[in-house]
Amino acid sequence: MATKVKDPAELPVEDKLKNLYQLQTMLSEIDKIKTLRGELPLEVQDLEDEIEGLTTRIEKIQNEIVELKREVADRRGNIESSNQAIARYKEQMDNVRNNREYDSLNKEIEYQQLDVELNQKKIREAEEAVRMKEAEVQQNSSQVTERRTDLDIKKSELDEIISETKAEEEKLRERSKNLELSIEPRLLAAFKRIRRNSRNGLGIVYVQRDACGGCFNKIPPQRQLDIRMRKKIIVCEYCGRIMIDPELAGVQLDKPATEKPKRVRRSTKKAAEEKPAED
Repeated sequence: MATKVKDPAELPVEDKLKNLYQLQTMLSEIDKIKTLRGELPLEVQDLEDEIEGLTTRIEKIQNEIVELKREVADRRGNIESSNQAIARYKEQMDNVRNNREYDSLNKEIEYQQLDVELNQKKIREAEEAVRMKEAEVQQNSSQVTERRTDLDIKKSELDEIISETKAEEEKLRERSKNLELSIEPRLLAAFKRIRRNSRNGLGIVYVQRDACGGCFNKIPPQRQLDIRMRKKIIVCEYCGRIMIDPELAGVQLDKPATEKPKRVRRSTKKAAEEKPAED
């Protein structure tokens, strides 16, 4: 006959707190593994984003270069057409019949010459822009090469760390998932919310030296007594973390220092007897 799994909501408060603290311990170990990786994952992501941005920029500039070269080719064609028109108008000037036709052809020639000069100017500007953009492409390509080298080094370091900690992390994650099944969903959601909002990732802490183990604010004696009773979930009124007593967390408390024996005062009579006589 299969054993009936107990509803997490029906567990005693003490068991709920114990399960939460065990979960916190596992999650803290996972956080330590992430800390061991340091900023490497972010650095790798930043380098990948930068390389992608540079690559996109290079493609955009190369497209602009293609457009500029196409413009140069079109303007060269315009110059050739204008030169042909100028030659044709000059031939026609040999057969003009009056000054009006001569002036008209002369204006057409001047117009075509201005058009040639304009196209030549635009060609020079476009060719200069092409040179600048090609230099920019070369510079960005050099940066991409450097960033790819840095990325390979960072990825190698990250992969080495991950390979060393992957098995341990997967084991901790599996155990934490199994443990979460024994925690009431509402309590688990509250615990995770507290963890997200805390800087050190602690959602449950034990009392240390009469203070909260998360924010280190003093806890009143009556509240400490309630925590030791383990009858209800108690949170810190300052930081909102769930609090438990050290014994439940498995922490050995320091024994109070032994009081020094009180010094016995001698009687006045005995002190008088021992006092040396005056001359």
